[in-house]
Amino acid sequence: QLQLVESGGGSVLPGGSLTLSCAASGFTLDYRAIAWFRQAPGKERERISCISWSGGNTNYADSVKGRFTGSRDNAKNMVYLQMNSLKPEDTGIYYCAAGRYGHSCVGFSPAYWGQGTQVTVSS
Repeated sequence: QLQLVESGGGSVLPGGSLTLSCAASGFTLDYRAIAWFRQAPGKERERISCISWSGGNTNYADSVKGRFTGSRDNAKNMVYLQMNSLKPEDTGIYYCAAGRYGHSCVGFSPAYWGQGTQVTVSS
């Protein structure tokens, strides 16, 4: 069974931190860019981060730049999103997506999606 599973979501106070994890099973994340998306209540899903298959290149949406950091451990088939200085507007469901084999973050096209993990930032 090919799947991505996110974990690490939860409820935090503004200014707090969370680390999301994305685990792949049934396939390897090697040579696949991985993107994180989020969907806030009443809004469309947006891409907030993408990391190249080697981990050498990452890009971020302006809304999270400087606060979120993506990383990956290909040996463990895992990808992470460290989220600091969280704001109420970061609230939403966070999804990881694996891109097509051999493709970069440029023109990212999801091949697999996780089921999402809820992040709530509220006082």
